[in-house]
Amino acid sequence: IYNKGAELIRMMATILGPVDFRAACDLYFERFDGTAATCEDFVRCMEDAGNVDLARFRLWYSQAGTPRVSVSLDHDGGRATLRLAQHVPATPGQVDKQPMVLPLKIRLFGAETGAPLGPEQLVLFSEVSESIVFDGITERPVLSINRGFSAPVTIESDRTADDLAFLARHDDDPFARYEAMQQLMLDTLVAGTIEGRADHQAVIDAVADTLDNPALDAAFIAEAVLLPSEAFIGDQLSTVDPEAVYRAREALRADLGRALADRWREVYEAHTTDKPYEYTPAAKASRRLRNVALGYIAASGAADAAALAFRQFERADNMTDRQGALTTLVNGDSDLREAALDIFYNRYAGNSLVLDKWFQTQALSTRDDTPAAVAALAQHPDFTLANPNRARSLIGAFAVNQRAFNQPDGAGYRFLADQLIALDRLNPQTAAKLLPPLGRWRRFDPARAALMKAELERIVATPGLSKDVFEQASKSLEG
Repeated sequence: IYNKGAELIRMMATILGPVDFRAACDLYFERFDGTAATCEDFVRCMEDAGNVDLARFRLWYSQAGTPRVSVSLDHDGGRATLRLAQHVPATPGQVDKQPMVLPLKIRLFGAETGAPLGPEQLVLFSEVSESIVFDGITERPVLSINRGFSAPVTIESDRTADDLAFLARHDDDPFARYEAMQQLMLDTLVAGTIEGRADHQAVIDAVADTLDNPALDAAFIAEAVLLPSEAFIGDQLSTVDPEAVYRAREALRADLGRALADRWREVYEAHTTDKPYEYTPAAKASRRLRNVALGYIAASGAADAAALAFRQFERADNMTDRQGALTTLVNGDSDLREAALDIFYNRYAGNSLVLDKWFQTQALSTRDDTPAAVAALAQHPDFTLANPNRARSLIGAFAVNQRAFNQPDGAGYRFLADQLIALDRLNPQTAAKLLPPLGRWRRFDPARAALMKAELERIVATPGLSKDVFEQASKSLEG
């Protein structure tokens, strides 16, 4: 609710512009400061001060669901035509949805020159479909859309891998540039998952360009070059195949690591410093990028990756660097893995919140033996379901580790169900919040789906089950 509310206010700010939006906020406080006000009161102030009609915009408050916007761009001679179509998927209790008001910031770039073909424009898209014509476009255009995340929508476009790679290099809007890189990676990973292999070169080139661009700051680079998560890749598939997703993602990570091995080393060294810890944006960005580079060095199979990570682990004067190194080691097979885990545990055994990180890091490991390791950690003297944070750090983290949790034998499902039944007696609210991974059973193959459904039925049939968990499990079984 709070996230959606923030997005709606931001969209109204985009529609009104900064001057009118400030005037509308001033009017809102003038009218309602110190009183109980409603969302309708706020919207009315936007209308009065901004001289706009937001009647259709109010659908955002009454209709659930994320709009999906299909986008295509045609170029013929000196004219480009942008075609937009929107669909709001059905949600429980709401089937036939009306089109929403979507403020979409767009800009065209020349495919040959990389230069903008005109200024950024704001399109208020409020119909089922609409076409926008741009004249005087002599160069093939590439579309940058939803710049600045101007609307909380899902964009489905016909942009090619070359177009996405182009935007990842040339787009002057950080959000659109990041989205282009992520979409390029996602398309490649989905293809690799479905077909068993994919051409990684476009992604490698785009990442190389990003690493080599001196105009980009470290914080942006660190996020842009990270691959989409296994769970997000699975969300794009009609049926999730955890092993295929894992193989496709690891193959791309390894190729990025090997193809750009020298660059990752350069980045790692450039952001390694002997200066004392600083809590500044620049220092935080540097630490983040250093850990990303370390992960890719390890993914390349470099012989010294574990030693490099362990040296960072030992010398770290902050948790970001220490846990980043630990994560790299925990995902690998080096003997230094166990040494780092022991050192971390002994150092922070008296700090409950930090020890949560020790459990969580192992629960999220990509190793084949993670399910067995998590089962053993559930018997660890420092693990207790009575501590909600500790339960989330191990049980919750394991349940979102897509490959480890969804092993074909169903051991992960049984483990989670056992833990939730036990947790329900201590903390029903936390147990209910950890149950949703089992509720995704329809997204998997029939064998896994049957095993997940059986565990949900076992939970529902448990005597004395709390109302919280019963409702969550029952709804998961129903739909």
